[in-house]
Amino acid sequence: MRIALLGFGTVGRELSRILLERREKLKRDFGFEPEIVAAADSKGVVNNPGGFDIQRLLDVKKENGSVVDGDWSRGMDVDYDVLVECTPTNIEDGEPGLSNILDALNNGKDVVTSNKGPLALEWSRLMDAADRNNCVLKFEASVGGAMPVINLANEVLAGNKINGVRGILNGTCNYILTRMTAEGLPYNHVLSEAQDLGIAETDPTYDVEGIDTALKVVIIANSVLDMNATYDDVELEGITGITPEALELAKKDNKVVKLIGEIHDSQLEVAPKMVSSDHPIAVGGTLNVASVKADLAGEITVTGKGAGGKETASSILSDLVSIWRNNKH
Repeated sequence: MRIALLGFGTVGRELSRILLERREKLKRDFGFEPEIVAAADSKGVVNNPGGFDIQRLLDVKKENGSVVDGDWSRGMDVDYDVLVECTPTNIEDGEPGLSNILDALNNGKDVVTSNKGPLALEWSRLMDAADRNNCVLKFEASVGGAMPVINLANEVLAGNKINGVRGILNGTCNYILTRMTAEGLPYNHVLSEAQDLGIAETDPTYDVEGIDTALKVVIIANSVLDMNATYDDVELEGITGITPEALELAKKDNKVVKLIGEIHDSQLEVAPKMVSSDHPIAVGGTLNVASVKADLAGEITVTGKGAGGKETASSILSDLVSIWRNNKH
């Protein structure tokens, strides 16, 4: 499989390392021999029709700050099988990810992405392009890092009617609420602590206002419950107004407050909600969790790390292997 990798940040580099380190295992277990033939970061694109020496690609990025500083050909003028799109999420217009994905699909290429923006803003357009060109678009990594909620609902629970999904889909918010609950600390104190630890961004708006969770809810709604929702359809409330007093009241009732993303009765909602302390979705720390309600299987819950380069790259790898296996038959 010849891969064009657009986005050589934390996730792109981690995926590259995994492809390098697991080369023999992937070949032995699946007959899967991926090679990267194009790589891009914010400074440009380079290609190598014969496949990059991945270690050298990583070294050039580390030493020079960009892949374009190597002695490879510039541009995307190279034949490839699958586009891996992991540029940063943009919730304004989905670019450059949206154009990257559409260009690949319209050229008959399969796509794997971790980018939430295009999927949450232009779902129908992307799916139409994939169908029209008989291509596969996979995006497990866009929703839960290493937590396989989409594959659970669409593959493991195939044949079930999915009636709803709810869960904790942002590790930053979960960390903040967990610490506030355990220590009785105010929001701003814990936010500052999370920023010092690298759990929260310098500008935490995207996480704490519920935007990240809302994007994930839209993607789950469309891919699992066959809706045609966009970000604007989500009823949204973040965690910035939560006080230690409110959390203490919940604790006295054996409950915890969590930022819950939920799809039920065609409604999409992100809001702080009280959850029984012993419920499977009441996980702590930076964990994510999703509970899928199926008519035959009942309620199935999965938990995992929802962010991080290695975790997200794990989901991308899973999607790549899935495409490889299906294309063999």
